[in-house]
This record gives sequence, structure tokens and C-alpha cells, in this order.
Amino acid sequence: MRIHHLNCGCMCPVGGRLWDGVSRGLTAHLVCHCQLIETDRNGLVLVDTGIGARDVENPYERLSPLFVHANRIQLEHRYTALEQVKSLGFSPRDVRHIVLTHLDFDHAGGLEDFPDATVHVLRAEVEEAEVRQGFIHRRRYRPEQWDGVRDWRFYDPTGESWFGFGSVRDLDGLPPEILMTPLPGHTMGHAGIAIDTPEGWLLNAGDAYFHRHEMDEDPSCTPGLAAYQKLMEENRPLRLHNQERLRELANDPRSHVRIFCSHDPVELEALQRLSTGWRPLRSGQAAGMQAH
Repeated sequence: MRIHHLNCGCMCPVGGRLWDGVSRGLTAHLVCHCQLIETDRNGLVLVDTGIGARDVENPYERLSPLFVHANRIQLEHRYTALEQVKSLGFSPRDVRHIVLTHLDFDHAGGLEDFPDATVHVLRAEVEEAEVRQGFIHRRRYRPEQWDGVRDWRFYDPTGESWFGFGSVRDLDGLPPEILMTPLPGHTMGHAGIAIDTPEGWLLNAGDAYFHRHEMDEDPSCTPGLAAYQKLMEENRPLRLHNQERLRELANDPRSHVRIFCSHDPVELEALQRLSTGWRPLRSGQAAGMQAH
């Protein structure tokens, strides 16, 4: 497999380093970190889609004006997964699977840009998105982004143990190196996506945390992102519990698991620098699910 780390959505809220911890000007630079995975037999797999081409073209029909302006979303085609897939020399039809951490507008906006893809998501996330009760729900979940999806795969929280996380499972039609694990809290159907590589596991924690220093043994977060997490959380005890579990894993040198979230630009840049072609694993090498 080869993994490409993409920024599929740029957000520049006012506040600079009070949001991202590094910007020197008045505006921050936050990303929508997605992965494009080249597999040998299953075509391309996209993990999350970021802001989509139709969002760029018709933002006020598909996105909440509140989030467009508050997050200062940069509505440019170059940030879409569609344009980045094409720039790598692929056709949108080569994307055969999309695996979602959750259905928030900044993670699911590009679903309809890949009409031939099978979309994989936890069933609880779809059920919550269909209800859309309350001020935040009506603005975070945008059915316009996915009402054209033809092929869904819904999953219940069942599976095996993986580094202390229960209910980790493989996905229909995908290689065993790609796994989904429930990480509820931010939303009730939120999931992490784990990818096994010869260098160790990569775990896309989605929005289970927002800032890299939340994974430190002595965790911290910028004021802007701390407030945003509280605004968007569905269940605070669950969110904090899963953050703590991720933090323990991130600081366990025996695990060989590299964890990253969706919106930290420093994490994205580091993984883009390290991104290389990775060999397929030998048969049975991914059986480490049971071993941990």
C-alpha cells in the first residue's frame, strides 16, 4: 500500500495561535487531514473527504453559514479531495471505498464527488445524522452532502480487541490492514481508522482530539480548540475517556502506534514528510488484532 496524506479543507479562524498554537498572524491555519490509500486489489480508499467540490461551488446551499464564517473556510477547489486525487494522476472512479470517521460537514463534504465508491460508517452515526435535533445538529450534519450516495455499508460496534480498544473490526471489501474502532464522544457514531504498515500502525483519531499536545503525558490544548471541542461534543465523559485511552496508547513505546487527528496542521505536515510507498503485508501479518 501507499498512503497519501491530504489537506482536504483549509480553515482560518481569527485568533491565530490561540487556535493552532503556531500561527504568528491574526488568523489560524487548520486543516482537514484525509488519507488516500493505494491498495493492490481494492482500488483507492479515501479516509474522510473534507470539503467537497459542490460545497465550494454552492456553499450556502450545502453548508451552514455559521460554520462557513466562524471557521473562515477557504472555499477553493484545490483543497478538495477530488482535485487532489486527479492531481495524483487518478480518476475519481478509481476511488472504490470511502471510510468515514463521522459525518460532520467538514469530513463528509466530498462524498458525492466519488459516485462509484462504497461508503463505510458506523450505524450510530447515520442514525444520529438523520435525526438532526438541536441547533448544532442541524448545522453540523448536512444531508445535501450525502443524499446522492448509492452504496452504504453500516457497522455496529462489534469486533475484536486491539491495544485495549474493544469492538475493532475489519470492513467489507477492504484489506485486513484497514480497521475501524468506535471512539464516541465528539459524536455518538464517531470512529477511528487504523492502518497497519511495516513501520507500525497509523491511527486516524478523527475529532477525538483536536490539538497534538492533547496526546502529551501532561496534556494541553489551545483556548480556541478547547472551546470548539466543548461546543461540538455529544457526550463529554465519553469524549474525555477516549482521549485518555488514546493518550495512554500514544505514550506506550511498545505499541508502535502513531496517532493523529483531523485538524492539526503540524501533525499533517509531519506525516506528509514521512509519507512513502509501503509494501503489502504478508498473509496473516495483520492478525495482531488478537495479540494486543
